[in-house]
Amino acid sequence: MTPLLIEALRTPAALAAFTPAQCDLVLRQAERAQLLASLHARARDAGVLGRLPAPARRQLEWARQEGERHLQAVRWEVRQIRQALAGLGVPLILLKGGAYAMAGLAAAEGRIFSDIDILVPRAALADVESALMLHGWAGAGHDDYDQHYYRRWMHELPPLRHVRRGTVIDVHHAILPSTAAAHPDAMLLRAAAEPLPGYPASGSLPPLYTLGAVDMILHSATHLLYESEFDHGLRNLVDIDRLLHEFSSLPGFWLRLTDRAAMLQLQRPLFYALRHAARLLHTPVPAAVLEANAAARPGPAVLALMDALLERALLPQHASCDGPLSKLARQILYLRGNWLRMPPWLLARHLFHKALLTPLQAARTRDV
Repeated sequence: MTPLLIEALRTPAALAAFTPAQCDLVLRQAERAQLLASLHARARDAGVLGRLPAPARRQLEWARQEGERHLQAVRWEVRQIRQALAGLGVPLILLKGGAYAMAGLAAAEGRIFSDIDILVPRAALADVESALMLHGWAGAGHDDYDQHYYRRWMHELPPLRHVRRGTVIDVHHAILPSTAAAHPDAMLLRAAAEPLPGYPASGSLPPLYTLGAVDMILHSATHLLYESEFDHGLRNLVDIDRLLHEFSSLPGFWLRLTDRAAMLQLQRPLFYALRHAARLLHTPVPAAVLEANAAARPGPAVLALMDALLERALLPQHASCDGPLSKLARQILYLRGNWLRMPPWLLARHLFHKALLTPLQAARTRDV
Protein backbone atom coordinates (compact mmCIF):
# COMPACT_ATOMS: atom_id res chain seq x y z
CA MET A 1 0.00 0.00 0.00
CA THR A 2 1.41 3.38 -1.05
CA PRO A 3 2.08 5.69 1.93
CA LEU A 4 -0.09 8.78 2.02
CA LEU A 5 2.94 11.06 1.86
CA ILE A 6 4.07 9.48 -1.39
CA GLU A 7 0.57 9.95 -2.82
CA ALA A 8 0.64 13.59 -1.76
CA LEU A 9 4.09 14.19 -3.26
CA ARG A 10 3.05 12.58 -6.53
CA THR A 11 -0.31 14.35 -6.78
CA PRO A 12 -0.66 17.21 -4.28
CA ALA A 13 -4.22 17.84 -5.39
CA ALA A 14 -5.13 14.47 -3.85
CA LEU A 15 -4.72 16.07 -0.41
CA ALA A 16 -8.12 17.70 -0.86
CA ALA A 17 -9.79 14.29 -0.71
CA PHE A 18 -7.98 13.12 2.44
CA THR A 19 -10.05 12.58 5.56
CA PRO A 20 -9.02 14.39 8.77
CA ALA A 21 -7.42 11.16 10.00
CA GLN A 22 -5.51 10.79 6.73
CA CYS A 23 -4.36 14.43 6.91
CA ASP A 24 -3.08 13.81 10.43
CA LEU A 25 -1.16 10.74 9.27
CA VAL A 26 0.34 12.37 6.20
CA LEU A 27 1.60 15.25 8.36
CA ARG A 28 3.22 12.78 10.77
CA GLN A 29 4.91 11.00 7.87
CA ALA A 30 6.09 14.32 6.40
CA GLU A 31 7.48 15.44 9.74
CA ARG A 32 9.57 12.27 10.05
CA ALA A 33 10.85 12.77 6.51
CA GLN A 34 11.61 16.50 7.13
CA LEU A 35 9.19 17.37 4.34
CA LEU A 36 6.46 19.32 6.17
CA ALA A 37 7.37 22.69 4.65
CA SER A 38 7.85 21.07 1.24
CA LEU A 39 4.39 19.56 1.56
CA HIS A 40 3.00 23.03 2.29
CA ALA A 41 4.60 24.35 -0.90
CA ARG A 42 3.14 21.54 -3.00
CA ALA A 43 -0.34 21.92 -1.48
CA ARG A 44 -0.18 25.69 -2.06
CA ASP A 45 0.92 25.29 -5.67
CA ALA A 46 -1.89 22.77 -6.24
CA GLY A 47 -4.41 25.23 -4.79
CA VAL A 48 -5.71 22.85 -2.13
CA LEU A 49 -4.47 24.44 1.11
CA GLY A 50 -7.84 26.06 1.80
CA ARG A 51 -9.61 22.72 1.48
CA LEU A 52 -7.61 20.99 4.21
CA PRO A 53 -8.86 20.66 7.81
CA ALA A 54 -7.99 23.66 9.96
CA PRO A 55 -5.49 21.77 12.19
CA ALA A 56 -3.62 20.57 9.10
CA ARG A 57 -3.53 24.08 7.66
CA ARG A 58 -2.16 25.46 10.93
CA GLN A 59 0.60 22.86 11.09
CA LEU A 60 1.57 23.40 7.47
CA GLU A 61 1.59 27.17 7.97
CA TRP A 62 3.87 26.74 10.98
CA ALA A 63 6.15 24.57 8.82
CA ARG A 64 6.17 27.24 6.11
CA GLN A 65 7.23 29.90 8.60
CA GLU A 66 9.92 27.64 10.00
CA GLY A 67 11.18 26.98 6.46
CA GLU A 68 11.36 30.70 5.72
CA ARG A 69 13.24 31.39 8.96
CA HIS A 70 15.62 28.57 8.07
CA LEU A 71 16.30 30.04 4.63
CA GLN A 72 17.02 33.44 6.18
CA ALA A 73 19.41 31.82 8.67
CA VAL A 74 21.20 29.92 5.88
CA ARG A 75 21.69 33.06 3.81
CA TRP A 76 23.05 34.89 6.84
CA GLU A 77 25.38 32.01 7.70
CA VAL A 78 26.73 31.88 4.14
CA ARG A 79 27.59 35.57 4.46
CA GLN A 80 29.55 34.78 7.63
CA ILE A 81 31.44 31.97 5.89
CA ARG A 82 32.21 34.27 2.98
CA GLN A 83 33.59 36.91 5.31
CA ALA A 84 35.64 34.31 7.17
CA LEU A 85 37.31 33.24 3.91
CA ALA A 86 37.96 36.79 2.71
CA GLY A 87 41.44 37.34 1.36
CA LEU A 88 42.25 33.67 0.70
CA GLY A 89 41.66 33.92 -3.03
CA VAL A 90 39.62 30.71 -2.95
CA PRO A 91 36.32 30.61 -4.87
CA LEU A 92 33.53 29.43 -2.57
CA ILE A 93 31.40 26.69 -4.14
CA LEU A 94 28.23 25.85 -2.22
CA LEU A 95 26.83 22.32 -2.27
CA LYS A 96 23.39 20.77 -1.65
CA GLY A 97 20.96 22.73 0.54
CA GLY A 98 23.13 25.83 0.83
CA ALA A 99 23.45 25.99 -2.96
CA TYR A 100 19.70 25.54 -3.47
CA ALA A 101 18.97 28.30 -0.95
CA MET A 102 21.42 30.87 -2.31
CA ALA A 103 20.44 30.17 -5.93
CA GLY A 104 16.74 30.47 -5.12
CA LEU A 105 15.93 27.04 -6.55
CA ALA A 106 12.58 25.34 -5.99
CA ALA A 107 14.42 22.55 -4.18
CA ALA A 108 15.23 25.03 -1.39
CA GLU A 109 11.61 25.81 -0.54
CA GLY A 110 10.79 24.10 2.72
CA ARG A 111 14.08 22.20 2.82
CA ILE A 112 15.45 21.95 6.36
CA PHE A 113 19.07 20.89 6.80
CA SER A 114 21.57 20.95 9.62
CA ASP A 115 24.83 22.00 7.97
CA ILE A 116 26.27 24.00 5.10
CA ASP A 117 28.55 22.20 2.65
CA ILE A 118 31.24 23.92 0.61
CA LEU A 119 33.74 22.67 -1.97
CA VAL A 120 37.28 24.04 -2.10
CA PRO A 121 40.53 22.83 -3.71
CA ARG A 122 42.35 20.22 -1.65
CA ALA A 123 45.46 22.38 -1.63
CA ALA A 124 43.47 25.12 0.14
CA LEU A 125 42.07 22.94 2.94
CA ALA A 126 44.57 24.02 5.59
CA ASP A 127 44.09 27.73 4.86
CA VAL A 128 40.30 27.39 4.77
CA GLU A 129 40.20 25.45 8.04
CA SER A 130 42.48 27.97 9.76
CA ALA A 131 40.39 30.91 8.58
CA LEU A 132 37.17 29.29 9.77
CA MET A 133 38.68 28.46 13.16
CA LEU A 134 39.80 32.07 13.57
CA HIS A 135 36.16 33.08 13.03
CA GLY A 136 34.71 30.75 15.65
CA TRP A 137 34.34 27.32 14.04
CA ALA A 138 35.94 24.37 15.80
CA GLY A 139 36.02 20.58 15.60
CA ALA A 140 32.60 19.12 16.45
CA GLY A 141 33.57 16.64 19.16
CA HIS A 142 35.33 13.99 17.09
CA ASP A 143 37.89 11.76 18.80
CA ASP A 144 41.45 11.18 17.58
CA TYR A 145 40.39 8.21 15.47
CA ASP A 146 37.71 10.21 13.66
CA GLN A 147 40.08 13.09 13.08
CA HIS A 148 42.66 10.76 11.54
CA TYR A 149 40.01 8.87 9.53
CA TYR A 150 38.55 12.04 8.01
CA ARG A 151 41.89 13.62 7.18
CA ARG A 152 43.48 10.46 5.79
CA TRP A 153 40.61 8.86 3.90
CA MET A 154 37.57 11.10 3.51
CA HIS A 155 36.61 13.71 0.94
CA GLU A 156 36.01 16.36 3.60
CA LEU A 157 37.34 17.73 6.84
CA PRO A 158 35.72 16.70 10.12
CA PRO A 159 32.59 18.86 10.57
CA LEU A 160 33.24 22.27 12.12
CA ARG A 161 30.73 23.73 14.60
CA HIS A 162 30.57 27.42 15.48
CA VAL A 163 31.30 27.86 19.17
CA ARG A 164 28.54 30.47 19.70
CA ARG A 165 25.90 29.82 17.07
CA GLY A 166 26.19 26.04 16.94
CA THR A 167 26.00 26.08 13.14
CA VAL A 168 27.92 23.35 11.29
CA ILE A 169 29.99 23.58 8.12
CA ASP A 170 31.33 20.64 6.09
CA VAL A 171 34.40 21.54 4.04
CA HIS A 172 34.74 19.23 1.02
CA HIS A 173 37.60 18.88 -1.42
CA ALA A 174 35.73 16.22 -3.46
CA ILE A 175 32.30 14.59 -3.51
CA LEU A 176 33.55 11.05 -2.82
CA PRO A 177 36.51 9.69 -0.88
CA SER A 178 39.60 8.72 -2.86
CA THR A 179 39.01 5.13 -1.71
CA ALA A 180 35.52 4.98 -3.31
CA ALA A 181 34.64 2.77 -6.23
CA ALA A 182 34.00 5.83 -8.43
CA HIS A 183 36.44 8.71 -8.82
CA PRO A 184 34.66 11.86 -10.01
CA ASP A 185 37.29 14.48 -10.72
CA ALA A 186 36.75 17.43 -8.40
CA MET A 187 38.70 19.67 -10.79
CA LEU A 188 36.04 19.05 -13.46
CA LEU A 189 33.31 19.98 -10.98
CA ARG A 190 35.06 23.19 -9.99
CA ALA A 191 35.79 24.11 -13.60
CA ALA A 192 32.08 23.87 -14.50
CA ALA A 193 30.84 25.71 -11.40
CA GLU A 194 28.45 28.57 -12.10
CA PRO A 195 28.70 31.99 -10.42
CA LEU A 196 25.78 33.09 -8.28
CA PRO A 197 24.29 36.33 -9.58
CA GLY A 198 24.74 39.10 -7.06
CA TYR A 199 27.75 37.51 -5.33
CA PRO A 200 30.84 38.32 -7.41
CA ALA A 201 34.24 38.88 -5.87
CA SER A 202 33.99 42.11 -3.89
CA GLY A 203 37.11 43.56 -2.34
CA SER A 204 38.62 40.64 -0.45
CA LEU A 205 35.33 38.68 -0.38
CA PRO A 206 35.39 35.53 -2.53
CA PRO A 207 32.79 35.03 -5.25
CA LEU A 208 30.03 32.51 -4.61
CA TYR A 209 29.39 29.58 -6.94
CA THR A 210 27.20 26.52 -7.19
CA LEU A 211 27.86 23.37 -9.17
CA GLY A 212 26.53 23.39 -12.71
CA ALA A 213 22.96 22.17 -13.21
CA VAL A 214 23.84 18.63 -14.30
CA ASP A 215 26.61 18.36 -11.70
CA MET A 216 24.18 19.45 -9.01
CA ILE A 217 21.89 16.54 -9.89
CA LEU A 218 24.79 14.09 -10.13
CA HIS A 219 26.07 15.16 -6.72
CA SER A 220 22.61 14.72 -5.21
CA ALA A 221 22.30 11.27 -6.79
CA THR A 222 25.77 10.32 -5.57
CA HIS A 223 25.03 11.50 -2.07
CA LEU A 224 21.82 9.46 -2.03
CA LEU A 225 23.28 6.23 -3.41
CA TYR A 226 26.62 6.32 -1.59
CA GLU A 227 24.91 7.35 1.65
CA SER A 228 25.33 4.89 4.49
CA GLU A 229 22.27 6.12 6.40
CA PHE A 230 18.85 6.69 4.87
CA ASP A 231 17.26 8.91 7.52
CA HIS A 232 16.91 11.59 4.85
CA GLY A 233 16.61 9.29 1.87
CA LEU A 234 13.17 10.45 0.76
CA ARG A 235 14.08 14.11 1.25
CA ASN A 236 17.14 13.61 -0.93
CA LEU A 237 15.05 11.90 -3.61
CA VAL A 238 12.62 14.83 -3.47
CA ASP A 239 15.62 17.12 -4.10
CA ILE A 240 16.40 15.17 -7.25
CA ASP A 241 12.77 15.29 -8.34
CA ARG A 242 12.58 19.07 -7.93
CA LEU A 243 15.96 19.69 -9.59
CA LEU A 244 14.93 17.58 -12.57
CA HIS A 245 11.65 19.49 -12.91
CA GLU A 246 13.53 22.79 -12.78
CA PHE A 247 16.44 21.97 -15.09
CA SER A 248 14.96 19.52 -17.59
CA SER A 249 13.74 22.33 -19.86
CA LEU A 250 17.30 23.60 -20.40
CA PRO A 251 18.55 23.00 -23.96
CA GLY A 252 20.20 19.60 -24.33
CA PHE A 253 19.78 18.89 -20.63
CA TRP A 254 19.20 15.11 -20.71
CA LEU A 255 22.05 14.44 -23.14
CA ARG A 256 24.43 16.58 -21.09
CA LEU A 257 23.34 14.79 -17.91
CA THR A 258 24.08 11.30 -19.26
CA ASP A 259 27.34 12.39 -20.93
CA ARG A 260 28.51 14.10 -17.76
CA ALA A 261 27.67 11.03 -15.65
CA ALA A 262 29.94 8.97 -17.89
CA MET A 263 32.71 11.54 -17.69
CA LEU A 264 32.55 11.61 -13.87
CA GLN A 265 32.08 7.82 -13.45
CA LEU A 266 28.67 8.37 -11.89
CA GLN A 267 26.43 6.40 -14.27
CA ARG A 268 25.35 3.89 -11.61
CA PRO A 269 24.12 6.38 -8.97
CA LEU A 270 22.39 8.37 -11.73
CA PHE A 271 20.69 5.20 -12.99
CA TYR A 272 19.29 4.35 -9.56
CA ALA A 273 18.32 7.95 -8.80
CA LEU A 274 16.40 8.41 -12.06
CA ARG A 275 14.82 4.96 -11.81
CA HIS A 276 13.50 5.46 -8.29
CA ALA A 277 12.51 9.09 -8.74
CA ALA A 278 10.34 7.89 -11.63
CA ARG A 279 9.04 4.83 -9.75
CA LEU A 280 8.38 6.42 -6.37
CA LEU A 281 7.59 10.07 -7.15
CA HIS A 282 6.53 9.70 -10.81
CA THR A 283 9.24 12.14 -11.88
CA PRO A 284 8.96 12.51 -15.68
CA VAL A 285 12.19 10.87 -16.87
CA PRO A 286 12.23 10.09 -20.61
CA ALA A 287 12.51 6.36 -21.32
CA ALA A 288 15.27 7.15 -23.81
CA VAL A 289 17.36 8.62 -20.99
CA LEU A 290 17.11 5.44 -18.95
CA GLU A 291 18.03 3.46 -22.03
CA ALA A 292 20.96 5.77 -22.76
CA ASN A 293 22.24 5.00 -19.27
CA ALA A 294 21.70 1.25 -19.74
CA ALA A 295 25.41 0.55 -19.40
CA ALA A 296 25.01 1.36 -15.70
CA ARG A 297 22.18 -1.15 -15.28
CA PRO A 298 23.28 -4.03 -13.04
CA GLY A 299 22.40 -7.66 -13.73
CA PRO A 300 18.78 -8.78 -13.17
CA ALA A 301 19.41 -10.31 -9.73
CA VAL A 302 21.28 -7.27 -8.38
CA LEU A 303 18.71 -4.90 -9.87
CA ALA A 304 15.82 -6.80 -8.28
CA LEU A 305 17.61 -6.74 -4.92
CA MET A 306 18.39 -3.03 -5.12
CA ASP A 307 14.82 -2.24 -6.14
CA ALA A 308 13.51 -4.16 -3.15
CA LEU A 309 15.94 -2.44 -0.78
CA LEU A 310 15.42 1.09 -2.06
CA GLU A 311 11.64 0.76 -2.26
CA ARG A 312 11.68 0.16 1.50
CA ALA A 313 14.52 2.45 2.58
CA LEU A 314 13.25 5.50 0.67
CA LEU A 315 9.89 5.52 2.44
CA PRO A 316 9.33 7.80 5.46
CA GLN A 317 10.72 6.21 8.62
CA HIS A 318 7.32 6.16 10.29
CA ALA A 319 5.55 3.17 11.84
CA SER A 320 2.79 3.41 9.23
CA CYS A 321 5.34 2.97 6.41
CA ASP A 322 7.69 0.40 7.92
CA GLY A 323 7.25 -3.24 7.01
CA PRO A 324 8.95 -6.31 8.52
CA LEU A 325 11.97 -5.89 6.22
CA SER A 326 12.37 -2.09 6.34
CA LYS A 327 15.02 -2.04 9.07
CA LEU A 328 16.97 -4.84 7.38
CA ALA A 329 16.86 -2.97 4.06
CA ARG A 330 18.34 0.14 5.66
CA GLN A 331 21.04 -1.93 7.37
CA ILE A 332 22.04 -3.60 4.11
CA LEU A 333 22.19 -0.26 2.33
CA TYR A 334 24.26 1.11 5.22
CA LEU A 335 26.82 -1.64 4.64
CA ARG A 336 26.63 -1.12 0.88
CA GLY A 337 27.34 2.60 1.24
CA ASN A 338 30.41 1.92 3.35
CA TRP A 339 31.52 -0.85 0.98
CA LEU A 340 31.38 1.53 -1.98
CA ARG A 341 33.37 4.19 -0.15
CA MET A 342 36.30 2.10 1.03
CA PRO A 343 38.18 -1.14 0.28
CA PRO A 344 37.36 -4.27 2.36
CA TRP A 345 40.40 -4.05 4.66
CA LEU A 346 39.68 -0.43 5.53
CA LEU A 347 35.97 -1.09 5.92
CA ALA A 348 36.61 -3.98 8.34
CA ARG A 349 39.01 -1.87 10.38
CA HIS A 350 36.63 1.10 10.44
CA LEU A 351 33.56 -0.91 11.45
CA PHE A 352 35.54 -2.76 14.13
CA HIS A 353 36.74 0.51 15.61
CA LYS A 354 33.30 2.20 15.52
CA ALA A 355 31.47 -0.85 16.88
CA LEU A 356 33.90 -1.80 19.67
CA LEU A 357 36.73 0.63 20.37
CA THR A 358 34.83 3.92 20.09
CA PRO A 359 32.17 2.89 22.68
CA LEU A 360 34.94 1.68 25.03
CA GLN A 361 36.79 4.98 24.72
CA ALA A 362 33.57 6.92 25.32
CA ALA A 363 32.84 4.85 28.43
CA ARG A 364 36.33 5.49 29.80
CA THR A 365 35.91 9.20 29.19
CA ARG A 366 32.64 9.21 31.13
CA ASP A 367 34.29 7.39 34.04
CA VAL A 368 37.11 9.89 34.36
